[in-house]
Amino acid sequence: MKVSVIIPVYNEENTIEEIIAKIKEVPIEKEIIVVDDGSYDRTKEILRNIKDIKSIFFDKNQGKGSAIRAGLKLATGDIIIIQDADLEYNPFDYPKLIKPFLKYGKNIAVYGSRFKGGGRFLFLSRLANIILNFFTNLFFGSKISDMETCYKVLPREIMLSLNLKSKRFEIEPEITAKLLKKKIRIIEVPISYQARKAGKKIKAKDGIIALFTLLYYRIA
Repeated sequence: MKVSVIIPVYNEENTIEEIIAKIKEVPIEKEIIVVDDGSYDRTKEILRNIKDIKSIFFDKNQGKGSAIRAGLKLATGDIIIIQDADLEYNPFDYPKLIKPFLKYGKNIAVYGSRFKGGGRFLFLSRLANIILNFFTNLFFGSKISDMETCYKVLPREIMLSLNLKSKRFEIEPEITAKLLKKKIRIIEVPISYQARKAGKKIKAKDGIIALFTLLYYRIA
């Protein structure tokens, strides 16, 4: 199976080259699609000098959701993997994230669970994730442990069928809510995770927006 790795990136001049190098080392068939979300540091310059990737450059910041949706338009792989650019997630987890598709086929989604993998969270981030997981399972009758994980791995056909609308970080609960409403099975796989202390772009208000997004798609 060919994998399309979509990397939304915003001001990650210190990590973007390293994360792409790591992805290239993963022994799977893949394409790398990087969507620069209006960076004003050296990220764009660095990307223009990296070979064998597809790049999209936004003139101004539009948000993670907009970047993912733009990347999907270029994706040609059988499977889509979303990858953050900040080195919190390890691309060498890709093979085990893809493995369930070989066993169960393509009518599933695979989530990389930081909780099942014993990931290292910042305290407030862990608390926010626990709360959002609780309401996700309450609203949709599910039993997932990590709704907000970046590693949402879906067949391209399923991802496109979700008709995603979100522009910013609410893309995470939108994907999950729509999968659960469609009764698509979500299989969780333990992954490694190392939270970074500086440069986090998601804020407290994004947690509140995520909660309202879950509620909206529960009743919509």
